[in-house]
Amino acid sequence: MKTMYLNNKGKDTIFNYLKNDINVNSTLDVISMNYSIYALYQFKKAFKNNKNTNIIISNPNWNKLKILGERYEREYRNKLNQRYIALEIKNILKDNIDIFISKDIGIMNNGIIKIENESTISTIMGNIKFTLDGLGIVPTKDFYLNTYMNHSKDENNNIVEYIDSIKDNRLHNIKNEFISILDELIEAKSPEYIYFIALYSIFTEELAGLKDGVFKKQTGIEQTKIWNTLYKFQEDGARGIIEKLEKYNGCILADSVGLGKTFTALSVIKYYELRNDRVLVLAPKKLRENWTIYTLNDDRNPFVNDRFNYDVLNHTDLSRYTGYSGDINLENINWGNYDLIVIDESHNFRNNNTRKEKVTRYSRMMEEVIKAGVKSKVLMLSATPVNTKMNDLKNQIAFITEEDDSAFKSAGIKSIEQTLRIAQAKFNIWSELPDEARTTYRFISEVNNDYFKLLDAITIARSRKHIEKYYGLDEIGKFPERLKPKNIYSDIDLKGEYPRLEDINKIIKKLNFAIYSPLKYVLPSKRDVYSKKYDTEVKDGKSIFKQTDREQNIIGLMRVNMLKRMESSIHSFGITLANILKKIDYMIDKIENSQNEKIREVEIDEELDDEDLDMVTVGEKIEINLKDMDLKKWKSELEDDKRELEKILKATAVIRPERDEKLYELKKLIEYKIENPINKANKKVIIFTAFADTADYLYENLAQEFKDIYNINSALIKGSGQNKTTMKDVNTKDINTVLTHFSPISKERKKGFTEEIDILIATDCISEGQNLQDCDYLINYDIHWNPVRIIQRFGRIDRIGSNNDVIQLVNFWPNMELDEYINLENRVKSRMVLSDVSSTGEENVLDLSKKEMNDLKYRQKQLLKLKTEVVDLEDISGGISITDLTFNDFKMDLEKYLDKYEEEFFTGLYAITKIPENLKDEYDKGVIFVLKQVDEDIKAENYNPFHPYYLIYITDEEEIKYSYTHTKNILDILKKIGKENIEVDMERENRLKKETKNYKNMDKYRRLLEKAIENILGEKEEDGIMSLFRPGGTSIGIENKDIDSFETISYLILE
Repeated sequence: MKTMYLNNKGKDTIFNYLKNDINVNSTLDVISMNYSIYALYQFKKAFKNNKNTNIIISNPNWNKLKILGERYEREYRNKLNQRYIALEIKNILKDNIDIFISKDIGIMNNGIIKIENESTISTIMGNIKFTLDGLGIVPTKDFYLNTYMNHSKDENNNIVEYIDSIKDNRLHNIKNEFISILDELIEAKSPEYIYFIALYSIFTEELAGLKDGVFKKQTGIEQTKIWNTLYKFQEDGARGIIEKLEKYNGCILADSVGLGKTFTALSVIKYYELRNDRVLVLAPKKLRENWTIYTLNDDRNPFVNDRFNYDVLNHTDLSRYTGYSGDINLENINWGNYDLIVIDESHNFRNNNTRKEKVTRYSRMMEEVIKAGVKSKVLMLSATPVNTKMNDLKNQIAFITEEDDSAFKSAGIKSIEQTLRIAQAKFNIWSELPDEARTTYRFISEVNNDYFKLLDAITIARSRKHIEKYYGLDEIGKFPERLKPKNIYSDIDLKGEYPRLEDINKIIKKLNFAIYSPLKYVLPSKRDVYSKKYDTEVKDGKSIFKQTDREQNIIGLMRVNMLKRMESSIHSFGITLANILKKIDYMIDKIENSQNEKIREVEIDEELDDEDLDMVTVGEKIEINLKDMDLKKWKSELEDDKRELEKILKATAVIRPERDEKLYELKKLIEYKIENPINKANKKVIIFTAFADTADYLYENLAQEFKDIYNINSALIKGSGQNKTTMKDVNTKDINTVLTHFSPISKERKKGFTEEIDILIATDCISEGQNLQDCDYLINYDIHWNPVRIIQRFGRIDRIGSNNDVIQLVNFWPNMELDEYINLENRVKSRMVLSDVSSTGEENVLDLSKKEMNDLKYRQKQLLKLKTEVVDLEDISGGISITDLTFNDFKMDLEKYLDKYEEEFFTGLYAITKIPENLKDEYDKGVIFVLKQVDEDIKAENYNPFHPYYLIYITDEEEIKYSYTHTKNILDILKKIGKENIEVDMERENRLKKETKNYKNMDKYRRLLEKAIENILGEKEEDGIMSLFRPGGTSIGIENKDIDSFETISYLILE
C-alpha cells in the first residue's frame, strides 16, 4: 500500500493525483459537501472517457448557489463565461455519470474520493471540497491535509465498503434536478430579471425591516377604526414610518398634496398610543382644529371609538411661557416628557434664524422638547420639506438626530452636514443653468449619492403619479380629472378711469417709506450707539446683521405688499393706504409736539405671508430718542410720502363695489357655475384670497345677494374667529363646523341637516390640511406669487377618492402681461439685500440676492404654466422635489417582483437587449454592471452609501457613461428598460451565442468589467486624495486591489 499526505501545495494536490489515476477503465466515486462547475469542468475529458462516475453531495441541505464555487473561484466567475461552463457540464452528464444527495446528515463530515481501476483502488480522505481551491487548482490561504492511499484490489479497505453501503439506501439520485440547476444558469434572462437582481441586491436589507417584526401587530392597531380607514398606500406609508421611527427615531412624511398625510400620521399616533407612549402634536395655529377634533367625544369625530389621547399645541406656543393653549397650562407643561412628537407643516421650522439675546421657537424646540427628558421620536409632516436650500432639511433632520452630525453613520452617511453642503453646492451650480438644461434629471445626475441615501433613510415621499402607478385605482378610488384652468383678466374700474397698475407702481417706487426707517435719520454722531445696541452678530461672529438692513427689508416688503393688495382688491389697497397715512400723521405730530420723548419702531399691521415675515423677524424692535434724530429731514420725507399717498387714496376711494370690475367678473363667474354645474347638481365654489380684508369685502358683496337670488348659503373663513355664514345656527367660531357644512360628505357630517354651504370665501388659513373634496370649483381671486401656494389651495378639492368626475381651477390675473407684472416684484425685491461682512461664502442670514432672483424667474415660468394646466406640487416647488430624490419607486418595484421571482439567484447572470428608439440619443451601447465589493480590507462605505454594491454603466468604447456615484441614474435606466422588456430578446441572444462561440469567448465584456472596476478604484483613489483635506482621516491604500476584489452580481448588455 502506498500512502501520501496531500496539502494542495506544489505538486502535492488532489487534482494532480486524480489526473494521474483516472483512465478509461476507472470508476470514480466522490463524496463532498461542495461542488463547483469550474472544478467539474476540469475533469470534462476524464468524465467523458472513464467507465462510471458517482458524484455524491453529502450535505442534504446543500444550496444550489454553491455550484458557482467560493471566494477563490471569483477569478473564474469574473471571466463571465459561466453559461458556457454550465453547457459543457450538462453535455457530459451522460449515462455514465450519476449525481446523488444524502438523505440525512452525517454520512460523511469530511470528504472521500475513490478511484477504482482494473487492479488497484486509490482513495483520498480529508477535508475535501470539489472546488478549484479544494482540489489545489488555484492557490489558497486555507489549510488542507488529505490522505492519499493506493493499494491492490485484494487488500481490505473499510472506506470502499462504506461507500458501497451508503449507495444502497442513504442516497437520493438528483441527476435531473442537477441538470435543471444547470439550465437556470444556461437559460437566457430578461432585462426585467436583471433589474430585479439589482433592486434585490441594493434594497433587500431595508425591506427586511418590517418583515422581521419591527411592526408589532400585537398592539391591536389593525383592529382600530383609523387603521381600517386607510388606503393601501397609506397603510404602507404608516408601516414605513414606524420602521424609520424605530430605526432612526425620526421620519419626514412628505407625500404630495391630497394624499391624506393626516390620516397616515393618525394611524402612527394610534400605534404608539397603544404602546402607552405619550404623544404631542405641534401644529400651526390655523390647523390646530384639524388635530383636536380627533381627540374629542364629538359627532364630527369619525374615530371617536379609537379614543385618541394626544396633546395638541401650536407652533407659536413655543414662544410663550404663560397662559393656556386649549386646556394645557403652558407655565407647567413638561415639554420633555413626550415619547412621540408629530410636527405638522414642519417646513415652518426649516429656518433657524438668529435673534439677539432671544430664544427662538427652533432653539426652544431643540433644547426643551427634543433634547430634554425622555428620548423622543419625531414624525414631521410636510409637502415641501426641501425648498431651495439644503439647510431647510438640515434643521428638520436635527430634530431627529438631536444635532448629532454622525447619527446616520450606520446608513452610510458619515456627516449629515457635509452631505448637505456638497448637495447645496451641486444645487447652486444646477440652478444657474439655462432653462433648457435645468432639468430634474440633470440634477439627479450630478448630486452626491449619499444625499439620496440620507433622504431615503428618513423620508416617506410619494407623488400622485406614484400612487396611480403602483396601486390599483379600483382599490383606492380615482383622482378627478383636472380641466384646463380658466384665466380671467380684469381691470380695476368698470369706467376705466383708475390709473394703470404700472403708473401706481412708479409712485410706490418713489416713496421713501420714511415711517418704517427711523434709524436712517439718526444723527451721524449717534449712529455707533444704536449700532452697538441693535446690530446682531450671526454665524458665530463671522457676520453682522445690521438693524438698518432690517429696515430696508421692511421697506421693500411694504412696496411688494402694496402691489399685492392692489392686485387683490381695490378695497384692500385703500385700507393699506389709509393705515400708512394714519401712522405718518401720528409721527409728524410726535415730531412737532413731543421732541423729548422716545419713539418705538412702527408696527407692521399688514397681513404678511410666512416667507415675507421671515424677512423682518431677524433682529429686534427698536426704541430711539427723538433728540438723537435729524427731525427736519425725517419730517420732510414723511410729508413727501403723505402727499403721494393721499393722491393715490383719493383715486382709490371713488371705486365703490358697483364700479369694481374684478368683483363684477367674479359674480358673473359664480352665476354661470351655479346655472351650469360641471358635475351633476354641484353648485359648490371655493374662493381663495391672500388677504382677510379682501375676504370680508367679497362676503359683504356676495353672500346676501346669492342667498336672495339662488337661495344658497355662503361662508367666510379668516381663521381669526370672525368667521361668518348665512346658514342659521352654525358655530362660526369653530372652523371645522363651518367646513363640515360646506363639505358634508368628506367631513362625514351627521344626518338630519336640511341646509349646507355652497360658496366658501377663505384666506390661506385653510389652504393646507383640509379635505374639501365635495367641492369641484376653486377660484384664486388674487394670484399668489408663489405657485406652490396655488397648488396647495387646489389640493383642497384635487384629492384621491373624489366623487367628482372633473374639477376646475380659475385664476384671476392683473390685466397686464405676466412677465411685466412679475418683473415689478423682481425690481422691488432686487433692492432687498443684506450686507454680509464675512467672506466665508456661507449663505446670508436673509438669502435675497442673485439666488432669489433665479427663484423668481422660475416662479414666473411656473405661473405661466398654470395658465394652461394644473401641475403637481412636485413639478412646481421651486426646483427639486423630494419625490424625485428617494428610492420609493424602486422599493415598490422590488416588493412586487418578490411575488414573481425567487429570492435566491445566481451571480453573474445577464441579459442583452436593444436600446429603445426614443432613448438612443440618451443611452449608448455598452454594459451596466451590478458589482459587489468583497475584499474586506477596503472600507469603501465612507464614500459609497450603497457599499458593498456598485452600479456602473460603461460604453462599448470603454468610456464611463455613469459611475457608481450616479446610482439613481443607473437604476432609472434599468427600470425603464427592465419594465419595458419582460421577455428575452432572442434575436440578440442567438447572435451573442454565435459571436462568443456558445458564450465561451466573453473577452469583450471581461475587458469592460476590468475597465469598470478600474474606474471604481480610480475614483476611490481620488476620493482618498480628497479625504486628506477632510476631517476624519483618509481612505487611501486601495489602489493595488485588482478585479477580483469585486463579485459580478449581474449585468445588462445594451445594443
